[in-house]
Amino acid sequence: MNPVATHSAVANAMAPRDAGVEALYSKVSWRLMPLLIVCYIIAFLDRINIGYAQLQMKQTLAFSDAVYGLGAGIFFIGYFLFEVPSNLMLERIGVRKTLLRIMCCWGVVATAMMFVTTPILFYVLRFLLGAFEAGFFPGIILYLTFWYPPARRGQMIALFMAATTVASVIAGPLCGGILKFMDGVNGWHGWQWLFVVQGLPASVLGIVAYFYLQDKVEDAHWLSAAEKKTLRDQLEHDQGLVEGTAHRSFWQLLRDPKVYLLSLVYFLLLGATYTMIFWLPTLIKGWGVSDLLRVGLYAAIPNLVGVFGMVWIGRSSDRQKERRWHFVACVLIAAVGLGLTTATQGNLVASLAALSLAVIGIASATPLFFTITSEYLPKEVAAGGIALISSLGNLGAAVSPAVTGAINTATGSPVYSMYLVMALYVGAGLLLLACVRAVRRA
Repeated sequence: MNPVATHSAVANAMAPRDAGVEALYSKVSWRLMPLLIVCYIIAFLDRINIGYAQLQMKQTLAFSDAVYGLGAGIFFIGYFLFEVPSNLMLERIGVRKTLLRIMCCWGVVATAMMFVTTPILFYVLRFLLGAFEAGFFPGIILYLTFWYPPARRGQMIALFMAATTVASVIAGPLCGGILKFMDGVNGWHGWQWLFVVQGLPASVLGIVAYFYLQDKVEDAHWLSAAEKKTLRDQLEHDQGLVEGTAHRSFWQLLRDPKVYLLSLVYFLLLGATYTMIFWLPTLIKGWGVSDLLRVGLYAAIPNLVGVFGMVWIGRSSDRQKERRWHFVACVLIAAVGLGLTTATQGNLVASLAALSLAVIGIASATPLFFTITSEYLPKEVAAGGIALISSLGNLGAAVSPAVTGAINTATGSPVYSMYLVMALYVGAGLLLLACVRAVRRA
């Protein structure tokens, strides 16, 4: 990397921000982010609501924890197979057409989950849900690189990914309320209504996104020519805070060992995170909370804390111009919080407090990881690179719920699963430190 260019980029990043530029980015953010966040909230609800639905499905369908764990994980097999092709296609046809295809299809499949009667049908629909949703998340991360330079990207990716934590806040009381109050309405079980209510909005939002968003800065009719020029200049001249690669083709990227190390970091990170997401309702129920609505309300508390934590940490990373140690701090907070959660079993208030601490780290780590990834990859290979790392890493979420489901079934307790999750978080932090270097400041 050119040391002069690096010094210039760092100096530019550390310079006071112009009020006019701040107003421009505020305008861009208010235009793009609300819709993207709402879309991701719905996507995440459709992905994780099985954790709540299975609490009631067990009463009508003879599925074991191992069946639910495998079904939760098989989603990511479909995701893995179709994520890279989807993102490469997005680069050709644009985000509007991509979101229309993805969201309409996944909305139909998410709703069709109400018809599950056998494990095989359950597995098939979960696989299809992953296949159709593949490309949404890496596509939006790529889309944000079209609008925000690296020095601003940490906060914006954190803001976008706050949708996952907001969804978790909403999921608790919403899923719990549907399961409790809509059970028996029109002859359907509450878990069937759950899939209908949370599945159909995805298709509607796909149509809205097609007509509302623009594929790139040049297409934005709501920006003046001067504003477009300012954005292009910032995107072209600002550089990241971690050392990047110089690859200019996807095939060169495939030969880069660090791509696979980053994928392994994400594998460990996502495996741990989705273990917590899928088994959180069961964990809370194990604290002696039997009412499903109360399970949902208690689950919302740590996730609400996580929303504020992840945005604050993302902003801190941008302001301090540092990525790696912020990530390590997040995974250590997650591990310590989970350790305290395990130690306080039986004390509801203490367990919720410890879990809230853990969720701050859990929620904040993934946005930082993808900020680092987007800075490591040059724009020529960003589409395929982000999707490749994401798809390989998603295999962690495919494996871990099934493994922890089997552990829970064998031991009759989620405690041993928590030890595994803690080890995964610590491993992710150590590996990222080893494979990514910060930009040297002159």
